[in-house]
Amino acid sequence: MLEFIDVSVNVGRSPILSHISTTFEEGQITTIIGPNGCGKTSLLQTLNGQSKLTVGKIMLDGEDFLEKAIRERAKSLSFMPQFRETVPCISVKGLVEHGRFPYLGFSRTMSAEDRQKVEDALDFVSMTDSKSKIVSELSGGQQQRAYLAMQLAQDCPYLVLDEPMNHLDFEGQRNMLSLIRSLKKANKTIILVLHDINQALMISDSLVIMKNRELIAKTSPKSAIESGLIEDVFNCKIRPVDVDGETQYLLT
Repeated sequence: MLEFIDVSVNVGRSPILSHISTTFEEGQITTIIGPNGCGKTSLLQTLNGQSKLTVGKIMLDGEDFLEKAIRERAKSLSFMPQFRETVPCISVKGLVEHGRFPYLGFSRTMSAEDRQKVEDALDFVSMTDSKSKIVSELSGGQQQRAYLAMQLAQDCPYLVLDEPMNHLDFEGQRNMLSLIRSLKKANKTIILVLHDINQALMISDSLVIMKNRELIAKTSPKSAIESGLIEDVFNCKIRPVDVDGETQYLLT
């Protein structure tokens, strides 16, 4: 279990996160939602060091996560950020191989097991036929799948994805949702930030709901709807609709 205990982050005197305590249970899909600027990405960035804790702890399976060596953290939890400053001019396979770096020795020589993990990750995201292509020349959606493959090659029990639907068209988003569900079936623990509330309600086992840089609630999608919490936080009305036998949610 991943646990945030009284986590606060300040930049100078400005609070970015205020006393966040919540848990992310093993084997579940948990999605962080909230209005723009509420601190969703900042909360995730405490895991990769971009947001430095002012107070609090992050515990992973009973151990202080941030006290671990960086390589050991990378064996437990992988992180796909929302934004990237540059897209590398390397092959898709070369990018995915970066996911194996925490397991390599000083020589950075990949074993047969490492190479198989890379091939398995490429196959999982249907990028095997594109592995020789240059990442910077791919479409935004293909790049997202390539970066997800790099995460999968890292072979961590916990996967963190910040706005994984970025740059994806409708079909790409549908495929990404399917991939995330498949990862859960493979016993991965998935932590998401999603902008689309309908997608969050459809795919999540639990929701972490934030507003004004604070935690409002940790609850199930069903409870968040029935209690009126979604409508209160997002200042909207929510209506279930049937789409090909699946319940989706229209926010107005």
